[in-house]
Amino acid sequence: MYKYYLRPGYQSQNLLIEVFYGVENETFVSDFLSSIEKINPQLIDALDLWMNDEVLITYDSEIGKFTLSKDIWGFAFIMAEDSQNSIIEINSILEKSALFEKVEVDFEKYK
Repeated sequence: MYKYYLRPGYQSQNLLIEVFYGVENETFVSDFLSSIEKINPQLIDALDLWMNDEVLITYDSEIGKFTLSKDIWGFAFIMAEDSQNSIIEINSILEKSALFEKVEVDFEKYK
């Protein structure tokens, strides 16, 4: 099972989803995509930021565009700066998924 937070970005009002457990699993991306398949995510672009040890994968979907950032330290972030409703909807879907567990977080620590 993957564990995640719904939280604001550091010093930001924008929400994001931080997956902090299970990301190193080889099937993480496919598990994530299968969990949100009802919004029909379609790959737009994949960018390997080897200098940052990070991969940025951008998707379009029925609820708007979002980006999945996955790094080698076992973290993944789902971000949608232009569509905060997308993050809220993805969170709602993940809350119902058997593969994901939401962990509550104190928003104050990200100010």
